[in-house]
Amino acid sequence: MKLYQDYSIYGYANSYILGNGDTGEALLIDPAEVTNTMIEHIEHNHYRLSAVLITHNHLHHVKGLKTLFRIYSPQVYASNNRLFDISCRKVKDQEVFPAAGFSVLAVAVPGHSQDSIVYKIENLLFTGDVLHAGIIGKTTSAFNTEALVERIKDKLLKFPDDTIILPGHGPPSTIGTEKKHNLGFMQGYAKALHQPYDFFV
Repeated sequence: MKLYQDYSIYGYANSYILGNGDTGEALLIDPAEVTNTMIEHIEHNHYRLSAVLITHNHLHHVKGLKTLFRIYSPQVYASNNRLFDISCRKVKDQEVFPAAGFSVLAVAVPGHSQDSIVYKIENLLFTGDVLHAGIIGKTTSAFNTEALVERIKDKLLKFPDDTIILPGHGPPSTIGTEKKHNLGFMQGYAKALHQPYDFFV
């Protein structure tokens, strides 16, 4: 397994390519943009891009999808039936499915968006805008923030501390680190958010 991170200045968003050396396939998580370096990585390693995983339908995470389909023909996995004019394979909470030779666990964690899905592949957790290094995803109210915190604790913090978090924005982290230091889990955090912060998360 080889992991490649691509950074897009559009929305300051992360995309990820996960290559499977055994099958020669690759999957891509959240195509914010399709960059030359992204294509070069796929082609240089002779990968067949067979799957795209979408964490949620916000433009700065899916903008590159239409461009991607001008080059490749992957299966798209998402909470949605369609994105743009592209048909998706709709995934459900706690569903395990194969993609690019990997076993993928889908975990629904609504709050930042109603369609937010986190994907777990081996010890990697692709969290989209649900959970970041040091903060949690933005919501529309203190009530929704508190609900998101509870869902994260219930559904994600149960994974081993060495599970690697690969978020939609910002640097990677681990479950153990976020348990100890994430601001979102501090008492009174939701009520202290008087104004929405300006970051895209």
